[in-house]
Amino acid sequence: MPVRSHTRRDPADQAEPAGIEIQLPWWAIALPAIAFASLLLLILNPADAHAASGEPVVSDLLQRVRDLLSIAA
Repeated sequence: MPVRSHTRRDPADQAEPAGIEIQLPWWAIALPAIAFASLLLLILNPADAHAASGEPVVSDLLQRVRDLLSIAA
């Protein structure tokens, strides 16, 4: 019984695969776009960056939590 030999295909013929379509979920585009826009706005107006304002928000919050825990104990 004769066996067929496999011939190699020319890579130029396979330049564009047919039938392959990539679909991204909506958040894969929206979240990076929102992050980029918010960072761009912070660069344009750094006065809106409240993390560097010097107000001890986190330390004030931790102090309140300690006070609540000391009252409960």
